[in-house]
Amino acid sequence: MRTALSMVLGLGLVLTLAVAVQVEDKGKEVTLTGTITCAKCDLKKEDKCMTVIKVKEDDKDVVYYLDDKSGKANHKKICTEAKEGTVKGKVSEKDGKKIITATKVEFN
Repeated sequence: MRTALSMVLGLGLVLTLAVAVQVEDKGKEVTLTGTITCAKCDLKKEDKCMTVIKVKEDDKDVVYYLDDKSGKANHKKICTEAKEGTVKGKVSEKDGKKIITATKVEFN
């Protein structure tokens, strides 16, 4: 009985720590480097123009959508021609899409 109780308490501690780490990571600013482009015109993923950055993660292309404000501010530069660049900001997820609330967008 004591071992079962110890195991349950240990498992609870591990789960609590895992949740705390996930919450801490969500608020952390990240830097993404890749191709800044249009989700409609270039990637054919959307029905309307949206600014995205396509990055390589584990040999797969992952698309992050820029938030509305930074997306609109930078869209004219990339709509007809994709450009390499870097986006800094905080990442979240909405409706199955990764969204980056950009604090800085730079083109190479």
